[in-house]
Amino acid sequence: MFPKVFRTIHTPAVEAIVGDRIGRHGFVKQTEKRPYITWQIISGQPFDNLSSAPTGDFTTVQIDCYCGGDNADGQVEALATAVRAALDADLICNRLVVNNRDPDTGLFRVGMEADFIDQR
Repeated sequence: MFPKVFRTIHTPAVEAIVGDRIGRHGFVKQTEKRPYITWQIISGQPFDNLSSAPTGDFTTVQIDCYCGGDNADGQVEALATAVRAALDADLICNRLVVNNRDPDTGLFRVGMEADFIDQR
């Protein structure tokens, strides 16, 4: 139900780019030093069965990588690649869902969804 996102993506490669600037959506301000990563739970589903309580959960998480500056498009792609490598290393299925530049803030953003399967 509450996957270990920070622990999974906080690898040396990701830390080299963002340090500890990884947090749940809403906990990292847009004015935070860049680059940074936010994440939020999109959906969750328990492994229901008729004979007992659920034994695990399937949770989809959106992870957004943000970088600022006019030439940050390459940096945000490098950050997203490092996050994807961290997810792949833990065998977590993931996919790209957004790649854009916010017209109001000017921040480059790459967003991906990751499917965490956890035992209770």
